[in-house]
Parts: sequence; structure tokens; C-alpha cells
Amino acid sequence: MKPTVIPHAAYQHFVMEQLHARYGRAILFVNADWPLVLKCWQTDLSGVTTQLRTTYSNRGPEPRDPASMLRSYLVYLFTNPEKGLTEWVNIMQRTPIYAILSGFSPDDIPGLGTFYDFFRRLWPVADKNIKPNKQPKKKKKQKPKNKKGEKAPMKPGKVQRLVTWVLRSIDVHVELPGDRLFHFFETNILSVSKELGLLGDADHLSIAGDGTPLVTQAYRRSKATCDCRARGITGCNHHRYYSQPDCDPGWDSSRERYFNGYHLYMFTAADSPHDLPVYPRLQPASRHDAVSLVASSVEFQQRFTLGTTRRMILDAAHDAQAIYELLIHQEIEPFIDLNTRSKTNIETGSDIEISPEGIPICPKGTKMKPNGYDKARHRRKWRCPPDCGCSDAKYGRTYYTRTQDDPRLFPNTPRDSKAWELIYNTRTSSERTNKREKVDYHLESGRHQSTMMWYMRIYGIMICQHLDAWYVSQKEEWDLLKKDICPAAA
Repeated sequence: MKPTVIPHAAYQHFVMEQLHARYGRAILFVNADWPLVLKCWQTDLSGVTTQLRTTYSNRGPEPRDPASMLRSYLVYLFTNPEKGLTEWVNIMQRTPIYAILSGFSPDDIPGLGTFYDFFRRLWPVADKNIKPNKQPKKKKKQKPKNKKGEKAPMKPGKVQRLVTWVLRSIDVHVELPGDRLFHFFETNILSVSKELGLLGDADHLSIAGDGTPLVTQAYRRSKATCDCRARGITGCNHHRYYSQPDCDPGWDSSRERYFNGYHLYMFTAADSPHDLPVYPRLQPASRHDAVSLVASSVEFQQRFTLGTTRRMILDAAHDAQAIYELLIHQEIEPFIDLNTRSKTNIETGSDIEISPEGIPICPKGTKMKPNGYDKARHRRKWRCPPDCGCSDAKYGRTYYTRTQDDPRLFPNTPRDSKAWELIYNTRTSSERTNKREKVDYHLESGRHQSTMMWYMRIYGIMICQHLDAWYVSQKEEWDLLKKDICPAAA
């Protein structure tokens, strides 16, 4: 039968009743437990029950409350993220307060299979992975010849071809398996953070994007689908069965080693004082940041309904002309650091050249100085002083650049301006978000073999990050709730 939507007030009454019945009204909890108690007490997750009701049958026994299942998973990520779900069931049996905060009676805790049944309802496709398990045999990749800290090289023109294809079909909305997760996350979590003012200007978001390696296993596991080896045939090219078909080997530039897993590309609210994540995308580990940005940007723009994206703040790995074209087409102002791969100047139709940093150079080889912005004609003025000798004019040589001529070299907000520096400095919010997910919440400790479960873990951690921000931003108000839950503990 379909689950009953339990109001959040009923959950709060249940928690208070259970805590008083099991521990007494005068219990003194360890002070470290109070943030967890208050986060669960204040977070209304009944929306997941409403969203998933259609996935349950009209017949059969009454199912577990989906809101309680999700809440239990969040308590698990808050307290024991480095352990597995099997151990979490055992922990709830040994630690009744965790079961109570989840919404379960300590004498009636769901089993492991119930958790996985709940996760399947948040993943609307039959396969737990995006790609089929049977794939052609993968070739071993060569170690990139690049300096430490540099991204693995990418084939020339790949981003341009991808953007050209995307712009032809940008209005086509393709359903993704993670859409149901994002819908709940947006309507029940992001919307609350927006109301609390924790996303910055949520109506006109500034987004910071960055990718990070997500290691899932030591090496790529597969088994043969043929009997060539038994017949003494070596080096056959038949398809193999891969346990994690969506993963592949990728280069970790910071550690200078290959890893097997995903490339997690994360969008973060750059103006958020708490570095809050807004949209995740799992890509193969071998995928470059620039390619991941193209896919993630289009998907996010099609799905985010709480406002618009005003700025996209990215590092030099995204410095490609095609990415500027895509973002401008989406009416997003790009803030991308220059990747000065070329050391030669760019020729123009006059005797002026442009440096790789976008600065005009006069015929004498002197870099010209910025001399204001002409708002009426949307162009920037550059000037070479008279003592340079490159012009007979009293005022000196002048030159104008326009964003529409080359948005990469001449962005709307000049790179040498204070405004650009202040905005670009917020890009590090994406790095802090990735750090919290991988270090504080032990993202890579998950021993999952499906993309479905990795998305569950990522979205669960993202929700925890938002709940942390809610608690910090309202700590004084939330601490007053101690008197309601347990007067002696206040």
C-alpha cells in the first residue's frame, strides 16, 4: 500500500515522546549530540514521502515512511560515514538515540534491504548504472607528459565540437536518472537555503564549478564473456563484463597517479558564506574539466527553477573559446582565468598586436595602459603615452577593444580590475565544498558498485552540508529548542 505522509510535527512529537520514555525527562546528553538532535528536529523531510507515493503499490503491507528512511541515511552520514550501511543497521540497534532521531522505534529498526528498496525508488530507471556492464575491452592508457598540478591534456578541438553540437540541441530536455533526486533536493533543501539567504543572491546566482577525482576502487575489475583463455587464445578483443561500467581510469594531477572511478563535477553557490553545493554530476574519470562543464551547465540550466545563473566562475582548465560562446549564449557572464599556453602575440588588422593576456601592444613593443570604458559603444579604451614615440598625436596612441570581438581576451569585467579580482576569488568555494565532501564526510569511503548508490551518497552529503549551514546560521534560535526537547539539558 502507499505510505502515509507523516507531518513533521508528528515526527517531533514522536522524538520527544521516545526520548523522554527511554531516557527520562532529566537526561543530560553529551553536548556534541545536540547539533545532530536539533538538525533532525528542525528539518522537514516529509516532501520525499509525497514525491514517492506514486512509486508504491495500492496493495500489500504498509511500507516504511520514506522520510524516516532518508532521515536515517542522513544521521548515518552525520555520525558514521566511513562505515557501511550494514554496520549502520547494527549501530542503530546498539545506539537507540540514532533510531529515534531517524523516526524509528528502537525495537523496530528496518533491515538493510529496506534501505536499498528506498534508494531504488529515488532512481527511476531499471539499471543502476548509466552504461551497460558489457563493454569493449579497454586499453591501458599512457601516463600524461605534463607538469605536476597540470590537468591531463585534451585533444584539440574537442570542446569546440561538443559545444557546437550542444548549441544545436540546447532546447532538447533529456531525462536523467538523477532528476528525481535533484527535484527533491531543490524543492526541499535548496529552497529553504534560499529563504534563509544562504545562497547569496539566489535569484541571480554566481556559480563556481570545479571537478575532483572520486576513487571507487584500486583498479578496473572485469571478467571475460568468452572462453578464449580456456582455449589458449590470448589477447582476444571480445567484450568484457565490467562491475562498474560508468567508471574508467583517470589522471589525478595533484597526486600524479592514475585512479579508477569517477570525475565528480560540482556546482557551488560562489556567494554563499557556507560554500553550499547546488548541483553534482558524475562523469567518467578520464573526462576533462572543460568537457564536464559543458554537460553540467546545460543540464543545470534546464533543471534549476529557483532563479537564474548570472556568473560562472572557473579556473584556467576551462579556458576555451567555445566555453565562452556557450555561457554567453546562456546569458551567463564567464569569469575564467587565462591559460596562457601560447607565448606569441595575436595579430590584428592594424599595426597593434594583442598579448596572450589580452593587452594591446603598440608597434614599439610597449604594453598599452587601460584608459577607461566607453559605455555608449561597449568598448574599452587603451592608451600609449606620448613619450613612447609610437604616434605623433599629442595625446598618444589609442586603441579600443570590444567584448564581442573576443570575449575570452576582452571580458565584460576586465581581468585587471578590482571587481574581477573580488568575483574570481570566490571560485575557491568549489574547492572547499569538495574538501568537505571528501574529507569531512568521507565521500570515498563508500564501497558502492553502482552509479545509483554513488549519487545517493553524494546527494545525502550535500543535504548534510545544507543542514550544517542552517544550524550555524540559526544556532542561537535552535539552541532555545533544548528547553522544549529536554529542559535539563538546556
